[in-house]
Amino acid sequence: MNVLMPIPGHVDPVPVPRAPSVRADGRVDLVGLSRAAIREALEAAGLEPKQAKLRAKQLWHWIYNRGAIDFTAMTDIAKAQHPWLAERFVVGRPEVVEAQVSTDGTRKWLLRSEDGQDFEMVFIPDADRGTLCVSSQVGCTLNCRFCHTGTMRLVRNLTAGEIVGQVMLARDALGEWPSQPEGRLLTNIVMMGMGEPLYNFDNVRDALAIVMDGDGLALSKRRITLSTSGVVPMMARAGAEIGVNLAVSLHAVTKEIRDEIVPLNRKYGIEALLQACADYPGANNARRITFEYVMLKDKNDSDADARELVRLIRKYRLPAKVNLIPFNLWPGASYECSTPERVRAFSNIIFEAGISAPVRTPRGRDIDAACGQLKTASEKKSRAELDRLAEEKQAALG
Repeated sequence: MNVLMPIPGHVDPVPVPRAPSVRADGRVDLVGLSRAAIREALEAAGLEPKQAKLRAKQLWHWIYNRGAIDFTAMTDIAKAQHPWLAERFVVGRPEVVEAQVSTDGTRKWLLRSEDGQDFEMVFIPDADRGTLCVSSQVGCTLNCRFCHTGTMRLVRNLTAGEIVGQVMLARDALGEWPSQPEGRLLTNIVMMGMGEPLYNFDNVRDALAIVMDGDGLALSKRRITLSTSGVVPMMARAGAEIGVNLAVSLHAVTKEIRDEIVPLNRKYGIEALLQACADYPGANNARRITFEYVMLKDKNDSDADARELVRLIRKYRLPAKVNLIPFNLWPGASYECSTPERVRAFSNIIFEAGISAPVRTPRGRDIDAACGQLKTASEKKSRAELDRLAEEKQAALG
């Protein structure tokens, strides 16, 4: 029996497999579909089962391994069948509205879905790796106080196809087809873009299954990190059904401060969150849990906060590292970034306790691609933003 968890925002409550999404032109988009779902779509369109099974295997290879968008490029499928496929199916990509490149090489894409919704993805190149930051929702429900994305309203969950489509679009842009395990620029994926991945669990799981498939996009689960703000009831399922590295947006060590800056804490507190981390399947010293910690001046950056963070990690015996993130300012933000000296002192306390605590170098700030800055320029003042302003005004009036 499926027990559905009440969560904020729009959630499709039907716990059964979804039919392939049909576009305005009536064609079915094959991107995001599993082998079985491609086969079922072909059978529904009239192919007999044996042929549908063979064609599904060929289509899977061309779509996910070779990056083909046009059926005419699929040379082992009979030419006579290309028009039949093109009439009924499409190999889609999100529309690129805008592509920006930062002075540090970071790339940001503003993407648009088939139904006209905007979302963003970011590619961060480094000497030894290239990380794609992937969105899971259009907007976000969490309303974290330091995050610009959190001021957007949640419009809807992204489909598995729209999530996989981001990876495929990045591969297109980097010229990395056919898919191969070695020598590529896009080496890592982080589910840290717009939205809370665990509030779109099924689509994120299904998309990452394609990304991790050895005959598909072929990225190892050790190269994929899912970041959550602490949706405690879904964390064990994420470990069991997805199995990628876990990052947790912690950002504070006391109930009072975390309630303020990560409102989800009012629902699932720090103790419950850290216990879920301790129980996360597969976490060990080789696959540590990453705690994301944004450095906010005079809010969460004292020596006492650092010592409490060490205490909590030790108490729950967590194989952990702490990513310290200098706060990225955005218009209307009510926080400032901690001073470099304060960040260094905070980091040193954690390091001296034997826990890795690197300070993340902000990337892509000049194109608003850094942590917490993703918010489509087309977005007008949202409901969450208006609610926040009303709440702050009321607090000011006392």
